[in-house]
Amino acid sequence: MPEPIPATEASLPVSPVPVDAAPQATAQPPSSRERYRGLIWLVAAAFFMQALDSTIVNTAVPAMAQALKVTPLGMRTALTSYVLTLAIFIPASPWLCDRFGTRRIFAAAIATFTIGSLLCGIAQTLPQLVAARVLQGLGGAALMPVGRYVLVRSIDKRDFVRSMSTVATVGLLGSVLGPLLGGALAQFTTWRLIFLINVPVGMIGMWMNRRSMPDYRLDDVHRFDFVGFLLFAAASAMLLTASEVASGGGGQGLWIATYGVLAVVFGAVYVWHSRRTDHPVADLDLLRVRSVWVSLAGNLFTRLGVSGMFLLLVLFLQIGCGWSPLMAGLMMVPQALGSITAKWFINRLLTLFGYRRLLFANTLMVALLLASFALLGKSSPMWLIASMVFVYGAFMGMQYTAMNTLIYNDLDVKHASMASSMASTAQYLSMSFGIALASLLMEALLKGHTAEDYIPAFRWTVLLLGVVTATASWVFSRLQPEHSARAARATD
Repeated sequence: MPEPIPATEASLPVSPVPVDAAPQATAQPPSSRERYRGLIWLVAAAFFMQALDSTIVNTAVPAMAQALKVTPLGMRTALTSYVLTLAIFIPASPWLCDRFGTRRIFAAAIATFTIGSLLCGIAQTLPQLVAARVLQGLGGAALMPVGRYVLVRSIDKRDFVRSMSTVATVGLLGSVLGPLLGGALAQFTTWRLIFLINVPVGMIGMWMNRRSMPDYRLDDVHRFDFVGFLLFAAASAMLLTASEVASGGGGQGLWIATYGVLAVVFGAVYVWHSRRTDHPVADLDLLRVRSVWVSLAGNLFTRLGVSGMFLLLVLFLQIGCGWSPLMAGLMMVPQALGSITAKWFINRLLTLFGYRRLLFANTLMVALLLASFALLGKSSPMWLIASMVFVYGAFMGMQYTAMNTLIYNDLDVKHASMASSMASTAQYLSMSFGIALASLLMEALLKGHTAEDYIPAFRWTVLLLGVVTATASWVFSRLQPEHSARAARATD
């Protein structure tokens, strides 16, 4: 991906001024934010659609499971398949933009996501829903990376922060509305509308893309690492397949071992291949930088522990406590509000403590808060659950922001595109395995499928996930102490 080329005022038309004209105040040309207002709202709409879709499904899982005649925990495949597809295909988006142009790829992403949403809405079986979710993920894999890249290329540096704030705020709004809207649709209409509402939004997005999306591409594009892409995809798919087979009960040890060994083999071959190609899908040489491997490994262990939390909480509230989908969705909203609130403090905290101390302490706090949900029971008051979810969301918001920025701390700008791709891939890959791990633990701890069985299983599961999350604090402690001073200078 080429380095960002900011728009300049020199490219704007200048009206001729008569020589004998009296001196007048020169009209200021419109800022890049004003010139690309349509583009900003197009990217914001894409972020909103993906954030909404990532959160709206959780509260409808029990209703979907009943309609498709599977257990609620059996629905995890519909969740993990979408996130895993994002992880696999995100690395291909920079090359696709360079080769075919941003306008065409963004249009294809919107169209694919919309068609996938339509197929999800009319799915009659779980395998049909999983296939449609894979198609959704294929489109979603290009929405966020391409949107960020086009904004970097189009918006001046002085306007970029405000523009990205607009996009991020709209995306967070999707995270706030998603659980509530999912619960309302599942309770008062049908869960199918959760997916079908994306269809008109996608059609509007296609129209906006034709009007507002610039078309950036390269004339000379390097060859795509197709072999590396297939090896990475195969290793990821084998790991997830092993986890799915493990959920089938006893007698599957041979298949679990087979898929696990295949994942290791594909991964090892990719490592060998990546060191012998000029443009690998993931440049493993970046792992020699301490802050890069700590960021990726810390992300992995953190998300393994926390990614399935809200699926578990929805099952606990709806099945274990008998709450309605709408009320369960309402309890997810404080998490997003807490995350938004935390963004006001993260820069100050990084300046004060630096990455090493902040991530070490904050990760332990996240693990403790996650384990504290084991104190909840059927009679727990709503205000207590909402307060716990808000505080947990605030600390998670700080965790995500710190983890996602750490990877760039010691890298040259020329590696930013590759680092961004690797970070996004690791994020979604660990999310898919985190959802699978949480589901597997709870299913293993369930002694039956009555409401009373879900409460102790939920409690033991969040305690175990808290332990998994706490291991990430040791990873972050591997950072060099001088990162504190460096972070302070970077955020001043």
